[in-house]
Amino acid sequence: MSNPEQTLGVTPPISTTLPTDAEKRQTEALLKELRAQGTFESQAETDKRWAVLADLQRITDEFVKRAAQEKEPHNAILIRDARGRIFTYGSFRLGVYGPGSDIDTLVVVPKYVTVKQYFDIFPNLLIEMAPPGAITDLTPVPEAFVPIIKFEYSGISIDLIFCSIQSLRQLPDDKDWNLNSNNLLRGLSENEVRSLNGTRVTDEILALVPEEKTFKLALRAIKLWAQRRAIYANIMGYPGGVAWAMLVARVCQLYPKATSAVIVRKFFTIMLNWPWPLPVLLKNIEYNQSITRVAVWNPKIYPSDRNHKMPIITPSYPSMCATHNVGRSSMAVIQQELERGVQISEEIMLGKRPWKDLFEKHTFFTNGFKFYLTVISSGRTKEAQNTWSGFVESRVRVLVQKLELHPSIALARPFNKGYDRVHRCKTDAQVEEIQTGNLTYMVKPTDTAANGNAKNESKVEVKAEIKTGDGVAPEPAVPVVKEEPNDVVHLGTVPLKPEDNSVKPEANDYDEDKVKLEDIPEKEPELEIYTTNHYIGLQLVEGAKSLDLSREVDDFKAMCTSNDIFKAELMGLTIQHVRNFDLPDDVFEPGETKPVRPVKKKKRMAEGEHANGPMAKRQQMATAPPTIKSEH
Repeated sequence: MSNPEQTLGVTPPISTTLPTDAEKRQTEALLKELRAQGTFESQAETDKRWAVLADLQRITDEFVKRAAQEKEPHNAILIRDARGRIFTYGSFRLGVYGPGSDIDTLVVVPKYVTVKQYFDIFPNLLIEMAPPGAITDLTPVPEAFVPIIKFEYSGISIDLIFCSIQSLRQLPDDKDWNLNSNNLLRGLSENEVRSLNGTRVTDEILALVPEEKTFKLALRAIKLWAQRRAIYANIMGYPGGVAWAMLVARVCQLYPKATSAVIVRKFFTIMLNWPWPLPVLLKNIEYNQSITRVAVWNPKIYPSDRNHKMPIITPSYPSMCATHNVGRSSMAVIQQELERGVQISEEIMLGKRPWKDLFEKHTFFTNGFKFYLTVISSGRTKEAQNTWSGFVESRVRVLVQKLELHPSIALARPFNKGYDRVHRCKTDAQVEEIQTGNLTYMVKPTDTAANGNAKNESKVEVKAEIKTGDGVAPEPAVPVVKEEPNDVVHLGTVPLKPEDNSVKPEANDYDEDKVKLEDIPEKEPELEIYTTNHYIGLQLVEGAKSLDLSREVDDFKAMCTSNDIFKAELMGLTIQHVRNFDLPDDVFEPGETKPVRPVKKKKRMAEGEHANGPMAKRQQMATAPPTIKSEH
């Protein structure tokens, strides 16, 4: 008798066995641990998110009406029926968001609304219609590959992208209307297709899993694991949120009756043994469509698709590879972490270890490498640094690819987040010191919340599956939202003293001996410099004695500084070699042990052998660390 239930995926399930009581208990323990790890937010915080989205919907409707009035001021019917729609995608739409997560949001409008109107009208409308003071850090980025407006609404970070549906004169007045129809892609450019497909992909993932609740809990676990192990960030060459979601969804298809704990356990085994570059598919790819000119992933036709090492393919038409950024080193690191996951999850399911062991933090800085490169982007204003650091970040993996080709490098692992720092100094000479990695003038974390912290992951993720077209992200800016220090002194300005309204005693004859204001020397103005450091761990081949990276470094700097974004008077870029014991203190969290400089032991010479003899020289060669030339 055939199974009446629908089979999801491109192959039949591996097992449809019902869960045991022990597996159910392990799922309860997993849920308890995820709550203890702080991955869930309170109901009040979630309600606040929905209230913000409701406000954005109201603002969007007004935006479309004003755009219609501007387009055809005498068309009363067009203006009356004008409406837009707000859709979400990413972690919020998948239901795996947590405290502090941003909301990836899409504005969908009719064909007559232009992207120019989006940037001309929408930012001002946000300020006008939102509660006073609710909108902060408003940053329109019209030059981005996918036009985006970034802002915070009542403390919630919003990334708002835009798409005008060229096949619709007006959007339907139907609350259940969605973006699932491929016909909505007609007439759209590549960046518009990618904007729309953010929501389309997310919705289809949810439609292709057997049990949403099981999928969401398992995905929370895998997402936390990937973040803790520093292998979560598409822009740096690791799978992003959508890619990890598709991997978990595929395991759910193979075990449709399993609990979340079993899905996590099977995830590690299946993905460790997956025969890459065989693609991971949630459904068969739709070919032979003539709706859009955007290419569908097809390694038989496109050489670039054949080069993908770990292809994870989006289910919505036109299907694309969500992991085209994964390189040789990042894939090797992922494989190592999957092996670790297999071992720990096996012991967890046997009751020998707790779930928290799976989520232990990475050892990238504490015990990962002896040698590092640090890419330092710097800016003389916060605005310049936001633009420049985002651009440099999108190119770091290009440097990694060049390093992987070096014969003396076995592995080049980029850390998945950058470290933002703020510095204050007084001379151009000191600025140059800062630009080359000197932390003497760094503002202490107690002085500014923006200093010395790794970028929040939810803000680092650029959703490159949606927003980029080729292997290199074309966005010139990935602004990072930071708190502005209360006592910020921008370049070339003198801080204003706060007005003092306290009651002062009147001057009298006894004040003659007091210091007069004109006698106080004027305070020299301070320069404020912003830097972002990206670290790359280097594992050398056995026996490497020296490593000259000057060509790779020079090529990378030339590529970045030749871009129109670069302004020499405002921005800087240097690359430095750092030993593990010289890493700055702020990359280590409380309780972590910083590597220390090894103490050279004096070797006992053979009897009768001179200190400068052949044996001493061989010992020196065997124990000396390799010389790395990279400072530029």
